[in-house]
Amino acid sequence: MKKLIAECIGTSWLVIGGCGSAILAAAYPELGIGFAGVALAFGLTVVTMAYAIGHISGCHLNPAVSIGLWAGGRFSKKDLLPYIVAQIIGGIIGAGVLYVIATGKPGFELGGFAANGYGAHSPGGYSMQAALVTEVVMTFMFLIIIMGATHTKAAKGFAGLSIGLGLTLIHLISIPVTNTSVNPARSISQAVFVQDWAIDQLWLFILAPIIGALLAGIVYKKMSPETE
Repeated sequence: MKKLIAECIGTSWLVIGGCGSAILAAAYPELGIGFAGVALAFGLTVVTMAYAIGHISGCHLNPAVSIGLWAGGRFSKKDLLPYIVAQIIGGIIGAGVLYVIATGKPGFELGGFAANGYGAHSPGGYSMQAALVTEVVMTFMFLIIIMGATHTKAAKGFAGLSIGLGLTLIHLISIPVTNTSVNPARSISQAVFVQDWAIDQLWLFILAPIIGALLAGIVYKKMSPETE
């Protein structure tokens, strides 16, 4: 239960910090942080939580991460579903907090609410195919980074930093394409509030990260098994 509470809190913080920066600060008149600021905010949520709850739950904060670590032989199958449920609940709680904050401004319009999308709902107007490839590849690389940084042969104490910087880089690349998911819990949390098109397109931001994570888990297990 302690692990699940940690995952819930951590995923909530990821949504509050990452999506919150996009909703509240990205386009703030004259002082907005833009895409680069949002990318850094997502990375910082992972860095801060890695050192806050990493020793409790492993700081997955993402169903795709849990699934990828399971595929790579790093995570128990029996814990997989509880972790995923806790992450989704945490994400929705985080999005709920953001909704309460955002609607406190007169004239607020929900708009995209930092939801992930493709086609007309992609920040850069990218196609469904481009979005699918982006999310699979970015999640694949994210899991490669995670599995490498947390390997028993990796330098100790730097995993949180390298993973957070990896997520920052991923956002710098892919925000214009999909608003960057690589995390089904993050996508679900925003889609719950946007409804409509965000729900219709949600399948891609669940399926693609899972595919990328599974592939990475299998590949990294072959490249550098923990039993070496």
